[in-house]
Amino acid sequence: MEKLQTILKNTTKKDVFIFILLFVLLFSSTALFSQHQIGHTTITFQDANRNNRSIETEIYYPAATAGTNVAMSSGQYPVIVFGHGFVMAWSAYENLWTEFVPRGYIMVFPRTEGNMFSTDHQQFGWDLQFLVHQMQIEGATASSIFYNGVAPKTALMGHSMGGGAAFLAADSLVQSNTPYFNTLIGLAPAESTSNGVSSINSAKTVTVPSLILSGAQDGVTPPVDHHIPMYDSLAAACKTFISIIGGAHCYFAEPNFNCDFGEGTASSGISITRGDQHAVTFDFVNPWLDYTLKGDCNAFVEFNDSLQNSSRINHNQVCTPNPIPSINANGNILTSSIIGVSYQWYLDGNPIPNSNMVSITATASGNYEVEVFYTDGCSEISAPYTVVISGLNDLEEGNIKIYPNPVSSFINLDLPDNQKWMAIILDFTGKDVLMQLVDNKRIDISSLPSGMYMLQFQSEKLVYTTKLVKR
Repeated sequence: MEKLQTILKNTTKKDVFIFILLFVLLFSSTALFSQHQIGHTTITFQDANRNNRSIETEIYYPAATAGTNVAMSSGQYPVIVFGHGFVMAWSAYENLWTEFVPRGYIMVFPRTEGNMFSTDHQQFGWDLQFLVHQMQIEGATASSIFYNGVAPKTALMGHSMGGGAAFLAADSLVQSNTPYFNTLIGLAPAESTSNGVSSINSAKTVTVPSLILSGAQDGVTPPVDHHIPMYDSLAAACKTFISIIGGAHCYFAEPNFNCDFGEGTASSGISITRGDQHAVTFDFVNPWLDYTLKGDCNAFVEFNDSLQNSSRINHNQVCTPNPIPSINANGNILTSSIIGVSYQWYLDGNPIPNSNMVSITATASGNYEVEVFYTDGCSEISAPYTVVISGLNDLEEGNIKIYPNPVSSFINLDLPDNQKWMAIILDFTGKDVLMQLVDNKRIDISSLPSGMYMLQFQSEKLVYTTKLVKR
């Protein structure tokens, strides 16, 4: 207390203000990701495709009030289907559900394949795969506690044996083009080789963004034999391997007798605490989940920043970034160099209304930019492209006639005779499909496929553009 009084006595008002500001920001940040209470329910599902196999499942979910079978919080939440380690109960992962569920995720734990003498890794992988689909069904079932509460976004995650089984499940989900399977996360994943399957071989077909965390001192599933070959085999265009310096195999979970006993006989050189390993895990898994399941592009920037600057890990990453677009110009038709999911065009930094196609016709002078949105929900914006438009007002639209439109074969033209005109037709990607001098007031487009085009006429001083429909 005396030391505290001395500190306060020597603290300026400015220091106190800064301290209070930092405290408020910290509290606000904590509140931002802890807005949900934790609900819990137990459901035994039946897999009709495997002789009505029973899959007893513990599910933790965002709720307005904590408790069992309480109502979900309003909204839709991504799903994390989690596979437990060998002879480890789902309850060993309380550290995970108490971290992720308040941040707005549903965590699903199958209790199957827990017997020491009869564990079937392939069946466990199928259980995880089944639950990925089943949670979407629950979200669409009016009688379910999860009705209208499940987002079409799922992560497969697992520890040790469950991590290896998650690779087996991911293999099948990718090959069946499951649209709501979005990322794979392995915590010290173990190579599964029972029944002729292999997690390492399964990784060769996994193309979703993938993350593997490994304890550097893991002697239970040595990284060189398990985690690293899985990472190397992954076919994902974006994959990351994180080795936690001094980390253990079992420290991804809470204390567990079976796991800890095995590690005590297999691992050596562990130099961090279980709490330290939890903290490192959350520092990376939280932004990874927010990026892959919630489309938070800033979270991926945060993830990569920590990856480069953390002194607690070593890492490897292969991640192809989204390309930055440029603008190609053909007269006053501007086209993005990159094909994306959607687009937004800007003039002098301001969004142009209803400009959401790959091409746009510039109607005013200024600096144009195009923002391209990609499949991961993130976007990149081009450098400005300067357009100077002159002479357009010299040509009255009434002096030009183009008919018929829509057209099936020939376009008839009525253009001012005092100009030499070049006709250019572009498809919806901005590619030239026809270019010719206009010398007979008629253009043959019978060879073009049906669709929407941009028709442009250019002279030395003038440009005229209109839409054209080919039937």
